[in-house]
Amino acid sequence: MNRRGLLKATCAAALLAGVPRALLAASFEVTRSDAEWRAMLSDLEYSVMRREGTERPFTSPLNDEKRAGLFHCRGCDLPLYDAAAKYDSGTGWPSFWQALPGAVQTKRDRKFLMLRTEVHCRRCGSHLGHIFDDGPKPTGKRHCLNGVSLRFEPA
Repeated sequence: MNRRGLLKATCAAALLAGVPRALLAASFEVTRSDAEWRAMLSDLEYSVMRREGTERPFTSPLNDEKRAGLFHCRGCDLPLYDAAAKYDSGTGWPSFWQALPGAVQTKRDRKFLMLRTEVHCRRCGSHLGHIFDDGPKPTGKRHCLNGVSLRFEPA
């Protein structure tokens, strides 16, 4: 089998296994096998972070977190958001008006017959949530995140 055929077969097998297309196309500093991700994450964390799922609103204790500190990626511990940028959006998910510089990457999400901006950790590719254009000043953005994708470290 030539190189292109091998790549196609590998991608096809991963898609059949449920690996999101976005995670196949990207290369990240922190990589783990599917078995390693499953071993380190709960079922809900795995569903959200590796399969681009969503946790139910108002279920994350981080939604009510108000202390100073940093929110880290649960997948690789990269600091992603400063608590100073967090606000209560009323949506039931932790919301921020900006990420730390260079912490996240975005991609277009066309699921559910609408166009949204999906946000991922730039270091390990873990799905965090979505970014909307209805946030507060100064950015006007709402980074609407799944709390299970995050770990809070108080200052």
